Formats: sequence, structure tokens, C-alpha cells
Amino acid sequence: MQCRDRCGTCCIAPSITSPIPGMPHGKPAGIPCVQLDDELRCRLFGRPERPRFCGSLQPQAEMCGQSREQALAGLLELDRATAP
Repeated sequence: MQCRDRCGTCCIAPSITSPIPGMPHGKPAGIPCVQLDDELRCRLFGRPERPRFCGSLQPQAEMCGQSREQALAGLLELDRATAP
């Protein structure tokens, strides 16, 4: 499955605990990553400084739903369900 154009929910919804360039302490759930550009694409995609967690998120119908709104809601819920 390909990423939905202008979605970016995987760069907004999940909390990330590892350092991100520009966010040395990671980011909380629901907050856009500073590496998300105006086209809602990751500036670090394919680069070695991209957090491993980000690379592990692969688009799947179950995760992405039928719309950007469904993807955001689903990923926020998954983040809440897996929080320590």
C-alpha cells in the first residue's frame, strides 16, 4: 500500500521517544514532527537520522483506514493503548 498523499498522520499521531533532529527529546502524541513539511511529507525519509520507529510504520489498510481522519483517530488510539 502507498501512503495517502498529503496525509502525514504517522508524523503527527504517535509519540516518539527517540531523538529527532530538531526535537532532541522526541515528540508527544498528537503533535506534528518538526520534520513534517508543508506537503505533509517527512524531510528525513530515507535518511540515516530518521528514527527507527518512523521507518517501522508501514502503510496498511488497518492502520490508515479510508481517510486521513480515520488514520489520525486510529493511530492516536493505538498510541494511547500502548502507552506505558
